[in-house]
Amino acid sequence: MQRLKVSDMSLADKERLKVGLVLVGVLWVIVLLTVIMTTVAHTSRLDTRISLASAEQMRCKWGSRAGVETAIAVLNDDFATNYNDSFADLWASNPADFNDVPLDGCSFTVEVTDEAGKLNINTATEEQLMQLPNMTAEIADSILDWRDEDDNISEGGAEAGYYINLPYGYEIRNGNFKTMRELLLVKGVTPVLLYGGSGAEITEASAGWIHYLTCYSYEKNTDAEGGSRININKANENRLRRALDISRSYAGWIVDNRKDGFKGIGELITNDSPSKPKEGGRDSDEPQPLDMETFFKIADKITVTDEELIPGKVNVNTAPAVVLLALFEGDEQVAADIIAYRSGLADGMADIGDLGQVKSFANKNIARNFIDQLTTRSSVFTIHSAARAYATEAARKVEAVVDRDKSPAQILYRRTGADY
Repeated sequence: MQRLKVSDMSLADKERLKVGLVLVGVLWVIVLLTVIMTTVAHTSRLDTRISLASAEQMRCKWGSRAGVETAIAVLNDDFATNYNDSFADLWASNPADFNDVPLDGCSFTVEVTDEAGKLNINTATEEQLMQLPNMTAEIADSILDWRDEDDNISEGGAEAGYYINLPYGYEIRNGNFKTMRELLLVKGVTPVLLYGGSGAEITEASAGWIHYLTCYSYEKNTDAEGGSRININKANENRLRRALDISRSYAGWIVDNRKDGFKGIGELITNDSPSKPKEGGRDSDEPQPLDMETFFKIADKITVTDEELIPGKVNVNTAPAVVLLALFEGDEQVAADIIAYRSGLADGMADIGDLGQVKSFANKNIARNFIDQLTTRSSVFTIHSAARAYATEAARKVEAVVDRDKSPAQILYRRTGADY
């Protein structure tokens, strides 16, 4: 069959051919335009989604920041009205201001934790560290080696040589921990030990050390009403008598026995300290050790240092059972009695003198060894703020460690995207 040539076509056939080619061309143009429009539409939808996601992330960013600022405001209000800190305070339980608080297109939820309710890793002893869940002697030694200033290796610990010779070596601190996540640099410490195991139910053993340890806690060296404490290493006999309202015999004993200086107020308790004042004790000129009743009466009003801040004190009103057990080096009775006693108080213990009402703590050895490590007031808190967007379920979490005693409140540490 021979192919028909254009030159052989009639004029009418040539016209029809031109029309057909034009139609084919138009159809191809339509197809190309459809592809272009589809691509543009898809790209536009993608850009819209990206823009929406970006906007929602920004919304969550400021929502989580709003949660932090709300918590700081509540902490400041509490600080202005309360002399002690306990679980009765608004920062501890405040669903109206902290739970699913609505904003424009998102909401935030806040949780506040008292850092003074934890054991301070910079001041804790090896015996105290060993009471923490899943702690080993090797890790406890390594923690002590990390924070001390020398290069003497503890029995199971590690010093500079170990860390420098790791595949990706780094220097040891040889000083106080600056953040709790620095603990991950210490030999033997893993994320599971620090943050806890996974699972729906969190137990004391699986909660992780970040719930029980801190490096931020301190107490202002003032009494429960904000007044200056009396330094028993410097005040003369008359000053002690007037300021503390104690007898001449007690003031004289303090002056006679301070020698090179008391290391802690617990040293005012001796084996000869009676439970209550002796008859005629206030009028006696003979120096005699304080009785336990008088000691607890003045405990919050005295100090052995002029330092403005005393690091590492644990708030007996907010410390959980695990922390109290570690603090008292495994003494379950004292820890349980303190929790039972504070639970019966509407606002917690007003000052450390109230510990005299806890029979097991009022034991001379317990009080002498641990009274200097305790407080009923807190300055530093950790705020966890989580914001969630309504439209896309976008979320953002922020952790902020805040010192509310500073004016304005100072953020000591901030971490975005942190569950703990």
